Amino acid sequence: MTTLPLMQQVLGDQWEQLPPALQKHYQYGDNTDTGTLDIDYPGFMQRYLSIMRRLGALINRRGKHIPTTVRKQMRKGTQHWERSILFPDGDTILFKSYWKYAGGNELIEYINAFLGLRMAVHVKDGHLYYEGRHYVLKLGSVLLPIPEWLVLGHTTIEEKAVGNECFRMDFRLHHPLFGQLFRYTGKFHTTEEAGRLDPDRGENTDNR
Repeated sequence: MTTLPLMQQVLGDQWEQLPPALQKHYQYGDNTDTGTLDIDYPGFMQRYLSIMRRLGALINRRGKHIPTTVRKQMRKGTQHWERSILFPDGDTILFKSYWKYAGGNELIEYINAFLGLRMAVHVKDGHLYYEGRHYVLKLGSVLLPIPEWLVLGHTTIEEKAVGNECFRMDFRLHHPLFGQLFRYTGKFHTTEEAGRLDPDRGENTDNR
């Protein structure tokens, strides 16, 4: 079982082009991002996003400077993400997903056991860019591609370091007919979670 960060597997030699803040964000060990999110989308998307939220996708509330925590854990080649978004009225939305390496410079982010998004990743000028390829319907070992425009439109993500400790991210969904359907942006700082059991090795991660 490899202990390379999943993103390093995806990027290959381009991993070395990432600045320290982004390498830390994608490290192999358990870690947590803390920061704030701005979330925006047009009004006509409200009902559709509420349906998608029931499937585990995205966030169906707008807001600015919303405190957000993102916990990441690597388990046997799969990276698990849990995003906790705390709104001013005390409501908390959890957005969970897991990432699998898909070969080459691509990965798949699954929002549940059946639905995912395949994306290609590359580095340019020290920034990390994602481009959606297609959505995925997983039926056992069979992956059926679904064109992006049939679901939510084309996905793009840009991440860039802010100094050596923080990074900014910008996630957008753009439909060829309806324009930008969803966007969230934020600034985060990553901290490593010490003293966690590494299930891939069966040992404690303290004092390494």
